[in-house]
Amino acid sequence: MRISILFLIVLTSYSLTGQYNFSGTVSKENTGKTIYLSLVEDYRKSSRIYLEQIVRKATIDSTGFFQFKGNNLLDSNRIYRIHFDDCLDNTDSHHYLGQCSSSESVLFVANNSDTVEFPTSFEDQALCTIMATNPKASMLLEVENLKEEMIFDFTNYVSETNKKLNLKKWFQVLHDFGAEVKEPLVELYIYDFLSDKKNETYSYYLRDILKNDYYKNLSERLKAAYPNTSFTQQYEAEITTDEQLASFNNPKTWNWTWILSILFALSLCLNLYLLISKKTKAKTKAKMLVEKLTPQEEKIVQQILQDKSNKEIAAELFVSHSTIKTHINNLYKKLEVSSRHEIVVLFKK
Repeated sequence: MRISILFLIVLTSYSLTGQYNFSGTVSKENTGKTIYLSLVEDYRKSSRIYLEQIVRKATIDSTGFFQFKGNNLLDSNRIYRIHFDDCLDNTDSHHYLGQCSSSESVLFVANNSDTVEFPTSFEDQALCTIMATNPKASMLLEVENLKEEMIFDFTNYVSETNKKLNLKKWFQVLHDFGAEVKEPLVELYIYDFLSDKKNETYSYYLRDILKNDYYKNLSERLKAAYPNTSFTQQYEAEITTDEQLASFNNPKTWNWTWILSILFALSLCLNLYLLISKKTKAKTKAKMLVEKLTPQEEKIVQQILQDKSNKEIAAELFVSHSTIKTHINNLYKKLEVSSRHEIVVLFKK
């Protein structure tokens, strides 16, 4: 009991500093391996590992301990991944397809002020237990447990009748769970699974989207919690398109040529609008953020765009390496980014 109270005090003290602290323990056989922290903004890329998502890396020490600590993450909740494997170090081509047989990973919800710990379980399993100051941190693991229960139900009796009954049951179970946790990011994670074209759930999803208000309600929750984010816009575009597709597949007495033409025109207009809107907002945001920069910071941005390292920038500007690090940390805050790659994307749009 005293140990639990002490741990909670430590977690709370970290959260008050305005910095994140993600740490954990894996087996000692992984000593010296690189471990990665990724930001998963595209919920369609949550099931595999993508190199462009990586924002930090660290080294597992001789005791199996690892840690990510700082204050350069987003202030609002996002989905993050921690993983380690041998593929990146060995430049295994499979890793570039998001696949690696040796990967150990975990998805969790966190923000810039959270403390999250990943202790090794009593079975010596890594990245399967979460202790955190953020009550939403472990919700994605709970979703995974529900999915395992769902799979068991489907394999218990393999019949078309059992499939239909279980689809109805588990869509309701997962939707209810998502709504109850009051975290739209968790709901997006569930939505990605249920609406995945590769899954058995997809055909039921297309029928469900026409008669279930859940999807529109999720859209409202996303706009309230995460307005003007790429994943909220992505979700809205997807359900609009899927509703049109579901209606098209549903037998009607309409002229199919007209329906197809209307759907194509709507989809084209919607995608064009989203593309123009996204680019306009990005340019406006970049312009506003640039105005916050000092002349020295603008010079550093130009050096980053030329793919120069911190040491090269320090030499170019005749300042110390630590000064450049300080400037870059300030740039991250002012530009609302968390990596050099995001700076490049911001200014080269």
